[in-house]
Amino acid sequence: MDTTRRGFLGAIGQVTIGAAASVAGASQSAEAAEESHVPHWGMVVDLRKCIGCQACTVACIMENAVPEDAFRTHVSVYELVKDGQDPAMVMLPRLCNHCDDPPCLPVCPVEATFKAENGEVLVDASKCVGCAYCVQACPYDARFINHETQVADKCTFCFHRTQHGLLPACVETCVGGARNFGDLNDPDSEVSIMLRENEVSVLRPEMHTNPNVYYIGLDDVLDGRVAGDSAYHPEMTGQAHAHGEGL
Repeated sequence: MDTTRRGFLGAIGQVTIGAAASVAGASQSAEAAEESHVPHWGMVVDLRKCIGCQACTVACIMENAVPEDAFRTHVSVYELVKDGQDPAMVMLPRLCNHCDDPPCLPVCPVEATFKAENGEVLVDASKCVGCAYCVQACPYDARFINHETQVADKCTFCFHRTQHGLLPACVETCVGGARNFGDLNDPDSEVSIMLRENEVSVLRPEMHTNPNVYYIGLDDVLDGRVAGDSAYHPEMTGQAHAHGEGL
């Protein structure tokens, strides 16, 4: 958000009392608008930059105390074979897609899965009974039952970090800068600009989950069995979007 208004009054010379009051009112209105702005978090993964180093996977495990043999995020590695070309290794970072229409939510019998204000799909461990219905409902294989806590576990976009202005651990440690995180409701955020300037795709578009994890270069390296048969091109304008409204 533009913060240059904070020094606006100091840059004014002499003004009339009426003009000063008008400027002060405008400043207060701008401050109120900033305070009322609710971010909607999303991620844009640029596959052209992912080198498969798994730094994101390790960072997530360390940050979130993920138990052995489980992952909140990881990088799948595929061998791509095209006619007349040498085999190539391609990388696909995977995690919870924090869908606006998450299929894991309605199947939970105790309402442990819920949508947070900023768009994250989270699990209330105090309510979860470990039935695994949500694990089965997720089309992205992004959930698991934590064998230590016996409740559903998954990526949270590092909710405990973003609430304090920090990036998710996987984004902060991404060596190639492939993972990008930010506010989809802010047209000037890096992720919003990336969505406007690039052709992006989502995993499993046929599921109509409206995911908030987007991929650049997905259609170039993977076929429909992984990415789905069509790309999703979000409509981006100069106006902020009300993502997740009504959930």
